[in-house]
Amino acid sequence: MSALFEPLTLRSLTIPNRVWMAPMCQYCAAVDGPDAGAPTDWHLAHLGARAVGGAGLILTEATAVSPEGRISPADLGLWNDRQQEAFSRITRFLEEHGAVPGIQLAHSGRKASTDRPWRGGAPLGTDQHGWQPVAPSAVPFASGHPVPDELTVSEINGIVRDFAASAERALAAGFKVVEVHGAHGYLINEFLSPHSNHRADKYGGSFENRVRFALEVVDAVRSVWPRELPVFFRVSATDWLTENPEDERDGWTGEDTVRLSKELLAHGVDLLDTSTGGNASGAAIPAAPGFQVPFATEVRTQTGLPVAAVGLITETGQAEEIVASGAADAVLLGRALLRDPNWANDAAVALGAAPRRPDQYLLAF
Repeated sequence: MSALFEPLTLRSLTIPNRVWMAPMCQYCAAVDGPDAGAPTDWHLAHLGARAVGGAGLILTEATAVSPEGRISPADLGLWNDRQQEAFSRITRFLEEHGAVPGIQLAHSGRKASTDRPWRGGAPLGTDQHGWQPVAPSAVPFASGHPVPDELTVSEINGIVRDFAASAERALAAGFKVVEVHGAHGYLINEFLSPHSNHRADKYGGSFENRVRFALEVVDAVRSVWPRELPVFFRVSATDWLTENPEDERDGWTGEDTVRLSKELLAHGVDLLDTSTGGNASGAAIPAAPGFQVPFATEVRTQTGLPVAAVGLITETGQAEEIVASGAADAVLLGRALLRDPNWANDAAVALGAAPRRPDQYLLAF
C-alpha cells in the first residue's frame, strides 16, 4: 500500500490521503460592494477541480479575518454572512467529491493594500480601494511600501477576536479544518520575527513575547473550534537570515520553529504546515526540490507534532518518499496542482492505489 494514499486521522477527522492542496491566493473576489471578499464561481471551479482530481484535503487561499487583513482588495474574507453563505456552497461540493474542506485564516499586516500580482502588486492608495496597513512595528514591508501603523494592545486584542469570529463562521460554512496563517510575512509572522518586530512591550523583544500574539490567536480559534476537529498552523520555519553566515541580521530560525511548535502542541494545534521565507528580508533562499522538508522533519522529530511538507514537491516518487520515510505526515502541493488538477489520481495509479474518480468520468478510464 502506498504511504501517500493511507488515510490520516487527526482528532476524529479522517483525511482520505496525504496529497493535500496548499492555500494559493487567486485575487478573484469582488473588490467592493455587498459581495466584497466572497468566493465566486472561479473559486468553486478552482477548488472543486482538485477535489475531483483526488486531493485529500483542500485548503482555501488565505482568507482575511477583516477587510484590513486582506493583501489586496480582491482577496477572500470571512467576516460577514454573505461570505459565509458563499463558502458553504464550496464546502458542500468538496465533500460531495471526497475531499475534506479546510480554510486558512489570515491577517496580512504590513503586506496589505496592494494590487493583484499580475498588475505589478504595487501598494494601493485609498482612491484605489486601498487602506492603511498595520503591523507590530512601524517598519515598511519593502521599499516603496507605506509605513504601517504600529498596532496598539487594544487593536491586537481586536484582531485576536476577529480570528475567533472568522473561525466560528468557517465552522458554520462547513469547513472541517482551520489553519492559522503564521507564515510568509503575514501579521503573525511579523510578530514572530525580530526582523519585523521591534516592539518594547509584552509583544516584542524576547522569544516568549514575540510568540504571544500567535498563541493568543491559536487559543481564540481553538476555543470556538470543536474539540473533535483539527487546527493547523502555518509557519515560515526560517527567515534565511541567522542561518546565513554572510548575513548579520537577526531573524526567525529553524530552532525558533521547534520551540514554537512545542508551544503550539500544548495549545491544541494538531499539525504544523511548514514553509519558509516571505518576510521581505531580501535573504537568499536556497530553493531546490524539497528544500523545506528538513524543517518539517525536525519539528516532527523533536516534538512529535504531525507536520505537512511544502516547497517544490512535484514528482510522485518524491512525494511518496517524503511520507513513507517519515519525513512528514503529508505533502501540500501548490504549483504542481495548478499545472495538473488530477495530480493525486495520477499518482494513485502510478503507486498502485485506487484513484478517486467521479462516476461521470468512469467511462474514460
